[in-house]
Amino acid sequence: MTQRDWRAGELRFLLIALMVAVASLSSVGFFVDRMRSGLERDAHQVLGADLLVVSTQGIRPEWKQLAQQNGLKTAETVVFPSMALAGEGDAAMSKLVTLKAVTDGYPLRGKLKLVQGEKEVAVDHIPAVGTAWVDPALLGSLKIAIGSKISVGEQQFTVTQSIAAEPDRGAGFLGFSPRVMISEKDLAATKLIQDGSRITYRLLLAGEKQAVENFRVTLDKSLTEQNVKGVRIETITNGNEQLRTTLDRAEQFLSMVSMLSAMLAAVAVAMAARRFMLRHIDACAMLRCLGLTQNQVTSMYLLEFLMLGIVGSIAGVLIGFASHFLLLEWLGGLVSVDLPAASMLPALQGIAVGILLLVGFAMPPILQLRDVPHNQVIRREQDAPKAMSLATYALGLGIFIALLLWQTGDVKVGLMVAVGFILGLFLFSFIAWLSIFVLKRLRTSFNFAAWRFAITALQRRPGATVVQVVSLSLGLMALLLLTVVRGDLISAWKQSTPADAPNHFVINIQPDQKEEIAQRVEKFAKPMIYPMIRGRLIQINDQVLKPNSYQDERANSLVEREFNLSTMSELPALNKVVAGEWYKDVSATEPEASVEEGLAKTLKLKLGDQMVFDIAGQKVSAKVTSLRKLDWGSMRVNFFVVINPKAMQDMPQTFITAFRVPDEQKQFTNQLTLDFPNLTVMDVGAILKQLQDILDQVVTAVEFLFLFTLVSGILVLYAALAGSQDIRMREAALLRALGATRKQLSQAQWVEFLLVGSLAGALAACGALAIGWVLATFAFKFAWTFSPVVIGAGVVVGAVCALLGGWLGLRNVLSQPPLLSLRNS
Repeated sequence: MTQRDWRAGELRFLLIALMVAVASLSSVGFFVDRMRSGLERDAHQVLGADLLVVSTQGIRPEWKQLAQQNGLKTAETVVFPSMALAGEGDAAMSKLVTLKAVTDGYPLRGKLKLVQGEKEVAVDHIPAVGTAWVDPALLGSLKIAIGSKISVGEQQFTVTQSIAAEPDRGAGFLGFSPRVMISEKDLAATKLIQDGSRITYRLLLAGEKQAVENFRVTLDKSLTEQNVKGVRIETITNGNEQLRTTLDRAEQFLSMVSMLSAMLAAVAVAMAARRFMLRHIDACAMLRCLGLTQNQVTSMYLLEFLMLGIVGSIAGVLIGFASHFLLLEWLGGLVSVDLPAASMLPALQGIAVGILLLVGFAMPPILQLRDVPHNQVIRREQDAPKAMSLATYALGLGIFIALLLWQTGDVKVGLMVAVGFILGLFLFSFIAWLSIFVLKRLRTSFNFAAWRFAITALQRRPGATVVQVVSLSLGLMALLLLTVVRGDLISAWKQSTPADAPNHFVINIQPDQKEEIAQRVEKFAKPMIYPMIRGRLIQINDQVLKPNSYQDERANSLVEREFNLSTMSELPALNKVVAGEWYKDVSATEPEASVEEGLAKTLKLKLGDQMVFDIAGQKVSAKVTSLRKLDWGSMRVNFFVVINPKAMQDMPQTFITAFRVPDEQKQFTNQLTLDFPNLTVMDVGAILKQLQDILDQVVTAVEFLFLFTLVSGILVLYAALAGSQDIRMREAALLRALGATRKQLSQAQWVEFLLVGSLAGALAACGALAIGWVLATFAFKFAWTFSPVVIGAGVVVGAVCALLGGWLGLRNVLSQPPLLSLRNS
C-alpha cells in the first residue's frame, strides 16, 4: 500500500512538509548545541581561569591564603579606563583606552596571543617592566608604531607588542576601548589608583575541579557571613554575562522563527493528512468489506506513517545539519572560540519532533479511517468523526503546546505563542464563518448568476470553506511577514541605533568652558550640553538606605554608588513621560524629581515618594512627580533622575555633551583634549559600528531561517488550494452534466476564489501587522508604525493566489468531458 501511495503521489507532500519542519528546528538546534558545547569546553579560556573573584575594592590577602590552602594557582589583573597620550606639541594625540595590569602567571587558562608579522603567536609571559602591549587599533588611532612611546597617567611606556587575542576578554564586540596591557609592577608609577576610581580587581584561580569548588563554597560562605559587598564569584555558568545574554536572546529569537516554520509546516501536514484520508475512504471501505478489522486498519496506517515519519525526520535532520553551517558562518563571530563537533542530541530531538508532529497533526484525520463503515462503498456519505477521533485532535493540540515550550525553553514565551496561535485560529475561523453567514444575505444583491453560484458553493460546504480561509490566511501571513512587515521590522530595528547617533561623549566640562566648547561643537551639530551633578541616594521617604537595604544586588549597587543627576526645564528629546507630569512651574524652588521607569522599578519607587540625595555634603529632598521612558538605544545623553532647575541652581555641577564627528575630522577630538586637559572624551564610534555589525549578522541569520518559513507558507498555500480540488472537480462536472455552461462555471469559480482569497489576504495582513507590533513592542523594544499598505497588499496577494489555484483546478475539469470527471471521482 505504501508503494502504491508513493507512486500515486499521496505521500510526497506529507514528506516534504515534515522535512521542512524538522530541518528548520534542527538547524537552530545544531547551532545552539555547538555554541553551548563550545562555551562549556572552553570555559577556562573564556575566563582565563577556572574561577574568578571580581571586586571593586581590591583583592584581600586572606582570599589568596585560602586559594593556597586548596592548592590553587593564582594570578591577578587590574582593569580600568584611562587616557593614553602619544606625540608632542601639535602632533600630540590622545585616546580613551582600557588599561589592564597583570601579574606573572597570567593567564592561568588559555593563551595570550601577539601579532608577529601576519601570524598570531601564543606567548607564556607578560609585558616587561616599562613596556606596554596594545591593540592593533590603537596603533592606527594614535599614529604610532612598535617601539613608540605612550603615556598613561604619569608613567611613560614603550610599545613593544601588538595584542592579537586575550583569553579572558570575552566576545570581541564587548571590548569597546582599545587595550593597553602593562605589568602590575608598573601600576603604582602611573598614580592612577585613587579614591573614587572605577577599578575592577580580578583574582584568577585554577586547579583541580574539586579544589576549585571547595574554594568557591568556602569563599561564598565567608562573603555572606561578613556581608561583603562589591564582590562576585564568576564561573562559566554565571560569568561573561553580556556574551551569555546575547546568545540567549539570539537563541530565543531564532527558536521562535523556526517554530513559525514548524507551525506552518504542521498545518500543511494536517491538511495533507486530511486529503489523504478523504482519498482513502473508498479503499478502506472496500478492505472492510473484504474482512479487514478496525484494529488491522489502524495498525496498517500507523505502520505506514511511522515509516514516513522516520524517513522524513532523518532527511529533515540531514538538511538542518547542512543548514546550520550557514548559521555558524553568519553568527559564529559572536563567540571567539573554535566550536566542537555537534552532538547527537539535536538529531535525536529533530527525529522526535518529526514523529510528534506526525502523531499530533496527521494521525487525527487518519484514525477516522478505522471508523469507515462497510456500506461506504455504496453510500457516498461521510459520518461525523467519533469521540476517539476528536480526542486525537486534543492530543495534537497538547503536543503542539509541548513542542512550543520545548523549543523556546521559556514557559511564559511558549505559552504566549501557543495561546496567540490558538486564538488566531479561532479568530480566523470565526471571521470566516461570520463572512459566510453575511454572504448568504447578499446572495440576491446582484443579478449575476455566477455570484449566486459562488455563494451557494461556499455555503454548501462551510467547514471546508472555513478550513481553506484559515489555512490560506496562515500561509499568506508568513509570506507577508517575509516581505513587507519583515522589512519594516528590520528597518525599525536598525533605526533604534541610528546612523547619525553621537559617536563622542565629553564629560567633566567646567562651567567656564561650556560656551567655548559649545561654539566648537556647532560646526557639527547644534550642541546639547546638559548639567551633571554627582549625588548619592541616602534615603527614600523615612527609610535610610544601607548597602543591604534591598534583596536585589543591582539595587544595592545603585545605592552604594553616586548618581549622575541632571537638571533641565524641558523634557529631553526621545524621553516620554509614562506616569505623572513633567514639572510645570520651572521657577518653583521645591525640588521635583523625574525618574527613569526602570530605576523606579528596581528601587521600588512610586509617584509621591521623597528621594533624599547627599550632594557635596548638602541634603536635597525631591518628590517623585513623574516617571520617564528613555530610548537607551539612541546613544544620546540620558539621565536616571532629572530635578527642576531652581531647586538645583546652587549645587556644584559640571556638564556633559554628545555629538557626532565625521570620520575625516577625527583630529577635532584630539585638539579638544589638548586644549582642555581636564575633559574626558569617549569615542563610542566603535560601539556603534559593532552594534550595527552584530545586528546585521543576526538579521542575516533570521532571513536565512525565514527561507524555511517561506517554504512552509508555500506548502500551506498549496495544501489549502489542493485540499478541496477533488470535491470541486466533482461539483463542476455535475453542474456541467446538468447543463451549466463552461463560461458560467468559470465565472462562478473565479468569484468564489476571489472572495475566499480576498478574505484570507485581509486576515493574513492583520495577523502579520499584529505579530510585527508584538515583536517590536515586547521583543525589540522600539517604536512600531502600522502601514495600511500591508492590508491592501494582503488582499491583492490573497486574491491572486486563490485565483491562480482556482485556475489550476478548473483547467483540469474543463479539459475533459464531465462524464470522465464523474467516473474518476
